[in-house]
Amino acid sequence: MDDFLKPDRVVIGSNSDRATKIMQELYAPFLRTGNPVIIMDVKSAEMTKYAANSFLAVKISYANEIANICEKVGADAEMVRIGMCADKRIGSQFLFPGLGYGGSCFPKDVKALTKTAIDNGCDYTMLKAADDINKKQRQIFIDKILSRFGSNLLGKTFAVWGLAFKPKTNDMREAPAITIINALLEHGAKIQAYDPKAYDCAEFYFGNSISYAKSSYEALQNADALLLLTEWNEFRRPDFDKIKDMLKQPVIFDGRNQYDAKRLSERGIEYVCVGRPTERELLTV
Repeated sequence: MDDFLKPDRVVIGSNSDRATKIMQELYAPFLRTGNPVIIMDVKSAEMTKYAANSFLAVKISYANEIANICEKVGADAEMVRIGMCADKRIGSQFLFPGLGYGGSCFPKDVKALTKTAIDNGCDYTMLKAADDINKKQRQIFIDKILSRFGSNLLGKTFAVWGLAFKPKTNDMREAPAITIINALLEHGAKIQAYDPKAYDCAEFYFGNSISYAKSSYEALQNADALLLLTEWNEFRRPDFDKIKDMLKQPVIFDGRNQYDAKRLSERGIEYVCVGRPTERELLTV
């Protein structure tokens, strides 16, 4: 709704002068700040939509690939991101490493543009790479959990904070939480999840195969570790002493890089995130 009321631009694909005038009149009240209305043919408008969303998906996958390299060489992906974003040619949006993109637009539009390229005999190497990296990013996070707790998770309980694909929505379409939770269930784990808005949607995907907590801290009861999967604002400044006391083991797997790794290490909390030095490396700094 906010995007509709305050658009950066409005792209109208039309082959009819009458339809174009009607659309311009319709959008006029929402474009008083001077943001442009761009008129083009229908095929170009459709391609603009696919190309824009696919470009943002590529940026996210690029950020994740760089983060994975950072982990291997001991660099801090957050510092690298800050350094990159200071270059005005690059910009600061959609360069946050994490669990990859989800939702209703990016996955669909990348696949749609890929299919268009295939149907027309065009190369789609970059689009395929973005999609492959996005899928692998979730598996990398799963592998970190399995590396810490073993492949047999029977008797293990994981608290999950965040189910929606992004904050401020109940949308779980293509959400990383679906892939990650299903993988842990397959390995025998028990899941206790909390999300401020996505319960109805979560029940569609998981039914009664997971438990739904009424608060973030309730999800921690008798859990072996905490998994942060969606960067809701209410998760940004939790009571870490309470988290440590409630968990069976003070372990946090942060798929959104929300916390300060060194501070958590000093508090005695094992912290695993994306593209940043490990706890052992931090202690040697």
